[in-house]
Amino acid sequence: MIRTIIIDDESLARDLIKAYLQKFDDIDVIQECGDGFQGLKAIQEHKPDLIFLDVQMPKITGFEMLELLDEPPVIIFSTAFDQYAIKAFELNATDYLLKPYAEERFNEAVTKAKAKIGSKTVVKEELTELQETRSESDESLDRIVVKTGNKIQILPLDVISHFEAQDDYVAIHSEQGKFLKLMRMKHLENKLPNGEFVRIHRSHIVNVKQIEKLELYEKDSYLLSLKTGSQLPVSRSGHSKLKEVLKY
Repeated sequence: MIRTIIIDDESLARDLIKAYLQKFDDIDVIQECGDGFQGLKAIQEHKPDLIFLDVQMPKITGFEMLELLDEPPVIIFSTAFDQYAIKAFELNATDYLLKPYAEERFNEAVTKAKAKIGSKTVVKEELTELQETRSESDESLDRIVVKTGNKIQILPLDVISHFEAQDDYVAIHSEQGKFLKLMRMKHLENKLPNGEFVRIHRSHIVNVKQIEKLELYEKDSYLLSLKTGSQLPVSRSGHSKLKEVLKY
């Protein structure tokens, strides 16, 4: 049996998925969730083979929930209308359902998803491509969702002093503490609001409002001090970006 979880804040949407799934004898809906918090907890607890995930949800979005998954299952996304999401879906193999959708289209998505179950490498590659495609859109971040253990925190950008690259992760330095998140610095650089955050070094992106002072460290090398007390190296290209943003 294919163990399945439905995550959608609309009860009618969940009911429709369950109705369409009745003809699939090999799919077992083990839980349905009304938001991303419940969904994340259910996935961690049950480790399903397949999930139906709504993109637009309160509290945290489907994409934000996805970023918190260590071992994502096969996912069929659904969206009422999200131009950035749809563009991203169409540029890779990840399947999605555009609400309202017909049963025939639903069946196609399920058939496609069933063929991927058991191929964790394929699933991870597709989701990585999806996130990278979305990072190239004009849509910008206004918060970061992080997880520590089973606890989820939503960090507004103004509480974050800087981001630091650490291997495949990004360390997020904030008023609430330091958090590690699996994501790429390039993705962050593309998604953060222009003029509010600057990439000063290949390993550091800083909140402009947190800058205390900039000092010449040695020839063509600078050291940036933040209000938090952190001191960060500034590359030549980073210095040029700072001059442009701070207008000095």
